[in-house]
Amino acid sequence: MNTDNSPQSLLPPDDDLDIIHTRRYETRVYRIGEDEMLVRGAISDMKPPGLYVVDDPEELEIHQMQVEMKVSLPKLEIVDVSVGFETHPHSGCPQILDHYESLVGLNIARGFTHKVRELFGGPRGCTHITALLQAMAPAVVQSTWSMAVIKRRKQGGTSGSLDYNRSAMFKSNINTCHVWREDGQHVAEISEGKKSEPPLQVTERLIQLGRKPEEWGDF
Repeated sequence: MNTDNSPQSLLPPDDDLDIIHTRRYETRVYRIGEDEMLVRGAISDMKPPGLYVVDDPEELEIHQMQVEMKVSLPKLEIVDVSVGFETHPHSGCPQILDHYESLVGLNIARGFTHKVRELFGGPRGCTHITALLQAMAPAVVQSTWSMAVIKRRKQGGTSGSLDYNRSAMFKSNINTCHVWREDGQHVAEISEGKKSEPPLQVTERLIQLGRKPEEWGDF
């Protein structure tokens, strides 16, 4: 493997640390229509040069699994799925592939993690694909906000002008994290009709560009 093509790490430099394993996840979500998204995910496990094969100058990939799903909106239902083993340590690994057709029909929002464990946990599936699916699901949910931004622009609105009080997106975010807890300040302010602040990154970037944060929308 040519390490020059390896993705840039988000972690601190290794310095003199003795690295023994690297796991990478990647997920990308694509808009393929007004009511459908394509989701691609991959997981890779790498061993450093010379660890498994003495004097080998290159990294050795032990696992690489890939998942592709089509997800319908607004229900976030999986309507199509394909799973592949690009790199696997045992010849019998791919025998479980057909089992992942059971993903079709599942809702990828709340309860998805529990259902994945129920269907594919332990001897019922591949532990690495299970981990990948659990990493992909939040990215899909996050992408519903991107879909909403695109829809608002097409309707002539601004990026941030979402009607939280009537939007299913508001309800779907309740209790998903401490900021969105049902008895928290953030939810209370939105429920009262107060304007929500734009994402901090949006505000910062608009200022860097010499523009006003209010440009993003009716918060």
